[in-house]
Amino acid sequence: MWMGRTRRPPEQRRSSLSTLTPSVIRECPQCGHELVLGATACPGCHALIYGGELNAIARDAKALEAKGDFAQAREMWNRSLALLPADSKQAEWVRERVRALEVSQAGREQTTARSSGAWARRLGPLAPIAILLAKSKTLLLAIFKFKFLFSFFWFIVLYAGLFGWRFGLGIAVSVLIHELGHYIDIKRRGLPAEMPVFLPGLGAYVRWDALGVSKRDRAEISLAGPLAGWIAAACCYLLYAHTHLPVWAALARTGAVLNILNLIPVWVLDGAKAVDAMGQVERMGLLAAVLGMWLYTGENIFIFVAAGVGWRLFTRDKPAKDDWSTWVYFVLVLVALGLTLHYVPNVVPRSR
Repeated sequence: MWMGRTRRPPEQRRSSLSTLTPSVIRECPQCGHELVLGATACPGCHALIYGGELNAIARDAKALEAKGDFAQAREMWNRSLALLPADSKQAEWVRERVRALEVSQAGREQTTARSSGAWARRLGPLAPIAILLAKSKTLLLAIFKFKFLFSFFWFIVLYAGLFGWRFGLGIAVSVLIHELGHYIDIKRRGLPAEMPVFLPGLGAYVRWDALGVSKRDRAEISLAGPLAGWIAAACCYLLYAHTHLPVWAALARTGAVLNILNLIPVWVLDGAKAVDAMGQVERMGLLAAVLGMWLYTGENIFIFVAAGVGWRLFTRDKPAKDDWSTWVYFVLVLVALGLTLHYVPNVVPRSR
């Protein structure tokens, strides 16, 4: 897989990518399907043929954008279009990105020219200092961090108001650990990602760039959240066993429930991307595992997961290549959460 390749300096990657043509690869690196000359997507599993190269381009372009070098960034994004199907969503996204960079660069140049002249006239010898401060990125970075902290604060406030500060803080930290599971898995693969943003009353999400990422990698990133959520729930259960405080049991059980619900393979839930990487046989095996957990634990929440998996048996999004590693990952997380839910006492936190 391309994730195992040795990283090279951006300059070397750019020089090699500039000579790459879509006719080099003859077999799909994901499923081994034979490709026609010039193919950029596999007709069998629909995977992007040049996923690794696209990720390298995306990383370099993002780095150039962060430095304010919009012209070079546009060149990098335009280079990726030769490695993408022309009518794909990824190609459309790249074209929109290039247009946005063009507008941003033009606007910045005009604003800088007008502002520099005005400030130079008004501030005299202090103008160079003012211009330097205006170009600083410190404020922009602070705003992104503030978005995470601000949303996290109000997430705590909402649940603290409903169930008391102990449970409110605990459930917010549990959700944060879940989202950090996604974030850490994304970052360790060298992909760009932002800190989690919390939506009080709804949940949280991590925004990241999935351009060129294979279905297996997306599945593993999706399952990293419920895995981290189970670790948080298991820690709460151990604290309950040691202290016998009801709030820890409530947090353990609530965390297990929320993460099991997240494994329902529909919509934008984590289970959806995980099941995307599974073929028909794996999905049937997953349905059997879910029903087995329902029969063993008696927890009716597994009926919702089973219904979602049953529906995915009939959708036309199955990859051509089997992926039992994702199935094993999914089942292990499911079983761990199910056992935690089964053995933790059903304690309802007090409202205040």
